[in-house]
Amino acid sequence: TAQHSTAQAEMLRRKRSVSFGGFGWIDKSTLASLRARKQELLTISNASVGERPPSPPRTAPPTMKSAEFFDMLERMQDDYIPYPRIEEIVEKGGPYSLVILPQFGGYWIEDAENVGTPTSSDSSYYEEEDGGLSPGTFGYKLECNGTVRAYRKHFLGKEHLNFYCTTNSLGNLILSLKYEEAEGQEYLRIILRSRTKTLHDRISLAGLSKLPSVPQIAKLLCDDVTGLKFYPVLYPRASQLIVTYDEHEVNNTFKFGVIYQKFGQISEEDLFGNNEESPAFTEFLNLLGDKIELLDFKGFRGGLDVAHGQTGTDSVYTVFREKEIMFHVSTKLPYTEGDPQQLQRKRHIGNDIVAAIFQEENTPFVPDMIASNFLHAYIVVQVENACTDHTTYKVSVTAREDVPSFGPPLPNPAVFKKGPEFREFLLTKLINAENACYKSDKFARLEGRTRAALLDNLHDELHRQTQAMLGLGSDDDKMENGSHGGLLESFKRAMRVRSHSMETMVGAHKKQHGGGVPGSLSGVISQSSTECTKSTFTPPNLSAKSPLKSPVKRRSGLFPRLHASADSQTDSRPRRYAALLKHCAVQLMELHAIITS
Repeated sequence: TAQHSTAQAEMLRRKRSVSFGGFGWIDKSTLASLRARKQELLTISNASVGERPPSPPRTAPPTMKSAEFFDMLERMQDDYIPYPRIEEIVEKGGPYSLVILPQFGGYWIEDAENVGTPTSSDSSYYEEEDGGLSPGTFGYKLECNGTVRAYRKHFLGKEHLNFYCTTNSLGNLILSLKYEEAEGQEYLRIILRSRTKTLHDRISLAGLSKLPSVPQIAKLLCDDVTGLKFYPVLYPRASQLIVTYDEHEVNNTFKFGVIYQKFGQISEEDLFGNNEESPAFTEFLNLLGDKIELLDFKGFRGGLDVAHGQTGTDSVYTVFREKEIMFHVSTKLPYTEGDPQQLQRKRHIGNDIVAAIFQEENTPFVPDMIASNFLHAYIVVQVENACTDHTTYKVSVTAREDVPSFGPPLPNPAVFKKGPEFREFLLTKLINAENACYKSDKFARLEGRTRAALLDNLHDELHRQTQAMLGLGSDDDKMENGSHGGLLESFKRAMRVRSHSMETMVGAHKKQHGGGVPGSLSGVISQSSTECTKSTFTPPNLSAKSPLKSPVKRRSGLFPRLHASADSQTDSRPRRYAALLKHCAVQLMELHAIITS
């Protein structure tokens, strides 16, 4: 026993392993071959050109850089001490720790004596005490980003202002502003939303003679917001759109894996191959939640089949503090004979983010034992004195290195009696673990892209609805803000050129024939284009001497469709062209009058 304790103490004193990025993991067994390769490179570099063996063009770094890289590896080998393999630890015999770090690291284990674990009072990722969900019966708090509920708590249903703008560097911004009075002091409560984060603060107005402008207020929260023009949101339903965006990351449904680990099982195949539940494991499942029949189940199903029974017949489900939780229990998912990987089970548990490992006897668990791109945290529970009045549970927590710490912190010793307090601690820990995993590098990138897309949609919708309330289109708004006008401005210039060309053509026709305008164009151009306005322009009347009898029927569009009568169908082609030209001129003049008015 003393030897085992000494070995465990030595293992805990080992330094963390080092990763080398794209070069993968490198242990001592490969250093000898690396040194040989280094010597080979040095020999080649020192040889004359005629003595060097021919080789294809190299795409790798130069030989000297390769030698420097190997020198770096040698200098780091003293700091690089891999953790022992799980097989080596099992061979030495127990007692074992609940969790053993992988040989090449990549995970952390929560220290029961670590008083610095973030809780609701000292973490920026917390749940406010006076809002949202209250602490549980035993004081364990669910951690969440308090900013996501700030708009609902402080703004929704109360008098406030919303603004939006677009920047080149930060993208779209949405700002909410509310005036408050508390204990005789004046405050401004502000929420500034950008593509990367949401900032929430309350600033005092003491000592200010007048209220700051909206750009000045935005700059107080973010120094990068300078010289911007904000537009007010004028849409009665804007608050509902904004609160929906703010709370898009609030999750009220969770799914967790539950894996049964028997004594001596140290591989993924062993864990997913368990097909029977012991009384101790059944007791643990009853503590987590209620056993439910999957067929026609109406609650949150967590991806399980509730129609055809393809994911088993029953599962474990519970509602904890208004949050639905479905457990993917390894022994309740379908078992496939002849499949050592048990893909029917792994495709559910392997796609969970957090899993609970139940150990009936003292057997170590290694986090990389289960190959998964999604599983980021494990809560390992080891039972003692199972199925008795003195049942207790030892708990250990491990997660990937880029997952921040999460509460509630483990007590010292991390041992719980069977009962409602342990249940509340465990479920709270599972939910907080998933919320913390979303802050890891992989999930943070995914959330960032989702957030940016949702913010852009919110900005565009607020702008569109505001313009609709004002009776303006987006193009009209661009013209008022000094823009070049885009398509409308280009079309306007084209119409001016077209009108000038029409006048020139008519003038030339007069000179050639020495008379007035031909019958097909009489009355069309009675005044210059500069005098045609919406108030003075009168649609032309057809001459009584004209042989045409209403050759067109007015329709919407720039070029109305011609509906020839029985008489007009017998007209010659030049007369039809003249009629078309006449009515095109009418339409052009009407459009020109509208634009220039």
